[in-house]
Amino acid sequence: MSLLFDYDKSYKTVIGTDEAGRGPAAGGVFAACVYFPEITEGLIKDLSKLNDSKKLSKKIRDELFDVIKNNTINSIICTEVEEIEKINILNSSLKAMKISCENVIKEAKLTDFITLVDGNKLIKNYTYPQKFVIKGDATSASIAAASILAKVTRDRYMEELAQEFPQYKWDKNAGYLTKEHLEAIDKYGLCKYHRPSFLKKHFEKQKQLTLF
Repeated sequence: MSLLFDYDKSYKTVIGTDEAGRGPAAGGVFAACVYFPEITEGLIKDLSKLNDSKKLSKKIRDELFDVIKNNTINSIICTEVEEIEKINILNSSLKAMKISCENVIKEAKLTDFITLVDGNKLIKNYTYPQKFVIKGDATSASIAAASILAKVTRDRYMEELAQEFPQYKWDKNAGYLTKEHLEAIDKYGLCKYHRPSFLKKHFEKQKQLTLF
């Protein structure tokens, strides 16, 4: 991972954004935006393990989380289940990205900059310069840092929800549809933190099986 990727000749400043939680069938989707106001040799050393959050162990993610929080201007936003069901998961992810970026821009008082967006979609209704970066969390330090903030925050949030609904084991599966999670859904039904639209196929399959 190189911080050099984040410097475009056309812009003095770069901010990066990424999301966590588009795939699970429970809980909100999180997005974060990160701006490094100063790059020092010490920071480069502390971020030497920086990478796509999904490729790192929980221990390393937690360590990097603190380094990133302490050395950046950042914002982490959650779009909850009700909104996901209303405007769909893609729009919910982009909405969280938009708000987190705007928060950072305002706090840092940025003017001449570009926003790097992980994936292959641009943020909707966003009035600032932006470009998407496919697999950006593996190439851009700002995006990778945002991915860690988003994922660690979401994992901790799902651990809290698991205390309220322990039967779904969200502290283990983070809301993804593991076999264990699906079995719990079949036994206990859905709760207020589930995304019903993500479970239509499962219930249709269960209904078909009961016909035989």
